[in-house]
Amino acid sequence: MPRAQPTQVWWSADEIAAAALPDLPTTKRRVNAMAERFNWRAQTGHARRRQGRGGGWEYHWALFPSRAQAALLAVSAPTETAPSRQVDRAEIWTWFDALPAKPKAEAQRRLDILQSVELLERGGQTKDLSVHMIATRRDVSHRTIWNWFAAVEGVRPDDRLPHLAPRHRATRRKVKRAEVSEAFWDFLKSDFLRPERPTFAACYRRAARIADTEGWQTAPERTMRRRLETEVSATTITLCRKGVDALKAMYPAQTRDRMSLHAMEAVNADYHRFDVFVRWPSEPGSNSAQDEIVRPQMVAFQDIFSGRILSWRIDKTPNKVGVSLALGDMIERFGIPDRIVLDNGREFANKFLTGGTPTRFRFKVKDDDIPGVLTTLGVKVHWATPYSGQSKPIERAFRDLAEDIAKDPRFAGAYTGNGIDAKPDNYGSKAIPLDRFIEVVAEGIEEHNARAGRRGQTTMGRSILETFEASYAEAPIRKATAEQRRLWLMGAEGLKADSRSGAIKFMGNKYYAEWMYEIAGQKVVVRFDPANIWDGLHIYALSGEYLGVADCTENAGFFDLAEARNHASARRKWMNAEKEAAKAAAVFDAAQLGSFMDGAAAKAPQETTPVEAKIVRPAAFEKAPRPVPSARTLSAAEQAQRAVFVANFGDHSKAEEQTETSAKEDMRTRFAKAQEMEARLADGEALSPDMERWLSGYRTTPEYKAMRDMMGAFGSVEGEGGAAG
Repeated sequence: MPRAQPTQVWWSADEIAAAALPDLPTTKRRVNAMAERFNWRAQTGHARRRQGRGGGWEYHWALFPSRAQAALLAVSAPTETAPSRQVDRAEIWTWFDALPAKPKAEAQRRLDILQSVELLERGGQTKDLSVHMIATRRDVSHRTIWNWFAAVEGVRPDDRLPHLAPRHRATRRKVKRAEVSEAFWDFLKSDFLRPERPTFAACYRRAARIADTEGWQTAPERTMRRRLETEVSATTITLCRKGVDALKAMYPAQTRDRMSLHAMEAVNADYHRFDVFVRWPSEPGSNSAQDEIVRPQMVAFQDIFSGRILSWRIDKTPNKVGVSLALGDMIERFGIPDRIVLDNGREFANKFLTGGTPTRFRFKVKDDDIPGVLTTLGVKVHWATPYSGQSKPIERAFRDLAEDIAKDPRFAGAYTGNGIDAKPDNYGSKAIPLDRFIEVVAEGIEEHNARAGRRGQTTMGRSILETFEASYAEAPIRKATAEQRRLWLMGAEGLKADSRSGAIKFMGNKYYAEWMYEIAGQKVVVRFDPANIWDGLHIYALSGEYLGVADCTENAGFFDLAEARNHASARRKWMNAEKEAAKAAAVFDAAQLGSFMDGAAAKAPQETTPVEAKIVRPAAFEKAPRPVPSARTLSAAEQAQRAVFVANFGDHSKAEEQTETSAKEDMRTRFAKAQEMEARLADGEALSPDMERWLSGYRTTPEYKAMRDMMGAFGSVEGEGGAAG
């Protein structure tokens, strides 16, 4: 039969004193003195450390005097059993796992000391002697070691570690929040979470000024900054201050597994603009005979499994012709891919390449759209997220090419920098010929593919080229037929044949064959060589059936489709720019100008204030006035003599006037020439050494200074009577 127990088995010193049991003290100090006198803490299984904040000791009721035990049993219900104050193992281990490294290390040190004592005790030493020996050796108080033993009394050996951790970590420190007005906090928080991204210090100063007038309760700036960091998440701050794109960048990028692919199973393509000035030769027959300085664009197709650049083309601007030619290069050499990842730009998402693709969000989709090249070849198109380099692996390759090719020593002086604030000192001093540029790009791409020691997911120390070739040799590759080659080497347009003859007019040219009367009035698909549309058209039905070839009978159109489109695009941009410039220059229309004139006429000036001359000619340079002879009548002999003199020597007065006028015109010409040179210098253009020497000398002349002052005074050197003089 089990021994009866009271409701409460373990008692602290405060609880013993408050219970006022027989033969036990009624104050905490005397209870502790009694426990010390009778050595209660040394009684194994009857004394233990108190769990929770504050610590202390708890004593088993069996240590009490017999009269006190009887009193406890008397007030306990006979059917009640005393619950054991056991600590939940999962809870204490969870608490221990959340501790920092330092208290965990201290708990391990205490456990090592207790295990050392127990090891000596198993060797034959008494426990008290073992405690003193280890205390001396480990420089710890023997009383402290006894306290640690008490903390793990009745605890499983594998659960001792959390019980030995410092107890001041058991409760979380409560931080008292500074009391501030909610209006002050809302104002400060709203001001800081703006897209303009003001500093917290500026927001706090504004909030403090408003608080003075509104009577809001405030707190120090550091306190409010800590509250902001605690209550407002970093993602919320990023979204409010930097926008959705910055928030999206905080989300970890998806890591796509390439190991499940093989070579040519999936490819991706994009355009890259090189940071290099290239001298693009003018086309034969163009209006301009000078080469154009451009930053060329390269379209490239890349194998996703290995990262190899499969094909590429260089052009001045992104266009579907370059994309189709690069696509043809890839398919001719390596085969047809199963999947392709493209950008949603017009050069890729056009009807020629991707017509019939259901998820294409470019151009108007019609029921009779021509099937695109990729759709016809059975290539599944995936559209990449716009402005997201993570969606297209080729962006990583472009970063390498931008570093290795654009900064090649052979391009020194032509490198433009990757931003307006990263221009080199020799910016614009050189332009690379197109042939030389293509040669260096080809060399750089070959080096990129063959570089050893790649640490990618599929390369594993090999080069991209080796990785591709190893997989390509074992992969099922689809090769294109002769008929399929027409799909990418030719452009495609939906045209309607002539209703009578079946002839087709395209790009100003006329195409006809004898069999074409069969397609009169029908809409057909034509495919042609984009580099030479005079070679003829391949005619297809809308259903995809090949009908035949139509020869060019009237070649009056452009000979190069890409160049024709580039020319039309450039002309539109030029015309739009000129229209905007004209609109900006003509601020007032004719009606407004007329109203200004009417207003000026109605407000005629009453008196005119004389204008003071700002340029004074020294007296030494003034011409002496010619004396005016007194008027008298010449005799007949004098008149005849004057006529002979004028006939022999001319009218000197008119000659002098012509000379003076010519001098003034030369003066204006020289000053206009100087103004033109100064304008060119202001625009950053370089002058020849002879022009620089002339301008430097002319600026030191009194003529230049006088003309410059007159320009500042009147805004023009033209005027009645020769304003320049």
